[in-house]
Amino acid sequence: MHDIRPDFPILSRSSRNRPLVYLDNGATTQKPTAVVDAIAKYYRQHNANVHRAAHELAEEATSMMEAARDGTRRFINAQAREEIVFTRGTTESINLVANVLADRVQPGQDIVISELEHHSNIVPWQLLAQRRGANIRAIAITDAGDLDLAHAAELITDNTAILAVSHISNGLGSVNPVGTLIDMAKKVNALTLIDGAQAVLHERIDVAALDCDFYVFSAHKMFGPTGIGILYGKLDLLNALPPWQGGGEMIERVSIKTSTYQAAPFRFEAGTPNIAGAVGLGAALEYLEPLPLADLVTQEESLVAETLIELEKIQGFRLIGRPKQRSSVISFLLEGAHPNDVGTLLDQQGIAVRAGHHCNMPLMDRLEIPGTVRASFSLYNNEADAEALIEGVAKATTFL
Repeated sequence: MHDIRPDFPILSRSSRNRPLVYLDNGATTQKPTAVVDAIAKYYRQHNANVHRAAHELAEEATSMMEAARDGTRRFINAQAREEIVFTRGTTESINLVANVLADRVQPGQDIVISELEHHSNIVPWQLLAQRRGANIRAIAITDAGDLDLAHAAELITDNTAILAVSHISNGLGSVNPVGTLIDMAKKVNALTLIDGAQAVLHERIDVAALDCDFYVFSAHKMFGPTGIGILYGKLDLLNALPPWQGGGEMIERVSIKTSTYQAAPFRFEAGTPNIAGAVGLGAALEYLEPLPLADLVTQEESLVAETLIELEKIQGFRLIGRPKQRSSVISFLLEGAHPNDVGTLLDQQGIAVRAGHHCNMPLMDRLEIPGTVRASFSLYNNEADAEALIEGVAKATTFL
């Protein structure tokens, strides 16, 4: 068994006077010492603004930031470093794309999403549809929590301008057949965006093989810091799109009346970037590179499956979602209890989970529930975490 847990200092602390059991990884992962140290070292030894200054500190900071761009390119198998745009997170990446694609969406055209989407992959498209007079169409899900591919085939037509779907559902852990959906969209010349926020640490991401137009994710879901995200886009497409924000760095030349813009990625990176965040991202990528990721993911999947078997033995436990392929998430309810009450009872036992709608209100409406308790696993969780969750849920039932 591979054990990376000692690399994460926060996992050795207590919570509510008990050993911390951290199962809220769908919201954010914890950070290894290597990432924490890299950010501190940057501020102690290299802090400067990037790209244009003519001094050594700026050269060092620029080199560190651009190394993170190169590392990201390798991590997702993009074809060019210029295809990697730094943003504040997955949410900003989607908003950026929704804004710069405005002229490519005509009145009456369809933007296709799904009932599984996080609000961040719904609201930006609603805003775009309102501006352009377009329609939002949502691929239905089965009662088990899988996308209905027959319904997808009905919705993705010659009238589809954009397909935007999640790789893995943050609410149910459903692994979506994004390759099949991208192929459907390509046949009708629709643009494709994949929200990989939940997938990036649990799937091997290969954007060249997927052949999507855009792929978005956040560093903090893959052991990196908060406040920095990634937008991958095909280079020809990025260079053909207009900037989103104006300011320093994204320009070639500015006069009082007109401006010309840099090529990607810099045309989309106006202003001083989150340099420390990029350094932390780079450190996270360096940390992940030598790890046996395939083995760790298999280990995680086995832990989730074994935990679920034991949880389903508890009277009153109700699993929400039974997708054909599950990744890292167990969403559930306890009979007669609100999810927030269950979350509070687990917190009192030192078990960190998430309770509520998980920014999945349309999904909860579809399932006719107010929300769920979500235990979300990562590569450092172990059998002790699983046992604590099982015991905690069983104990919670005695208070309800």
